[in-house]
Amino acid sequence: MTPTERRSRATEAFFGRRKGKPLRELQVERMTHLLPELRVVPEGPALENLADLFPTQVDRLRLEIGFGGGEHLVHRAGENPQTGFIGVEPFVNSMAKLLAEVEAKELRNIRVYDDDATQLLDWLPAASLDQIDLLYPDPWPKKKHWKRRFVSQVNLDRFHRVLKPGGLFCFASDIDTYVNWTLIHCRDHGGFAWTARNRADWITPFAGWPGTRYEAKAKREGRSSAYLTFRKI
Repeated sequence: MTPTERRSRATEAFFGRRKGKPLRELQVERMTHLLPELRVVPEGPALENLADLFPTQVDRLRLEIGFGGGEHLVHRAGENPQTGFIGVEPFVNSMAKLLAEVEAKELRNIRVYDDDATQLLDWLPAASLDQIDLLYPDPWPKKKHWKRRFVSQVNLDRFHRVLKPGGLFCFASDIDTYVNWTLIHCRDHGGFAWTARNRADWITPFAGWPGTRYEAKAKREGRSSAYLTFRKI
């Protein structure tokens, strides 16, 4: 099966519930007025230059899939104002939390998508991203649900298509089976080279890593994390 054929296959949703506690009044206000301003709409032909999505000049483009509480995305956007970030998160409460931070910090280099990341990936132009971050994704721990893990040959094809030559795919998880799963899938795909040279490279957080609530929970529960970086070849 060719990469194009694999990409065209229907995929299941890779996320769980869409909404938690009822939103507060200010959160509803931001979801109503700010979200439409920041939302990427993957319809029609993709932009020739993704940098046009941003009101400020950017020279790098980075996608974070499943940003959760948004701690990492906000931190990176603040420290890298010349990088344009697209954050994907279908969970309404997490999106509301991020919008509050974007508004408070007046971040102009973040755009968001609040649905299935595969739809966005299929719309993005080829070789348009410098980096993709998949940090503490849902591990779907039951074996019968492993097919819903975001790392798959189908999605690695998607990553490989939209990353620029030499672009990075960064993955973090505290679930050993998912770490091994990702290493095996990237190896078998053939389009990604794991950059680690020794053990310290994958047990040490990424440069400038701010930590996330998922990482903190893992530490409290006695689990260590792995930080994997793959380069498109």
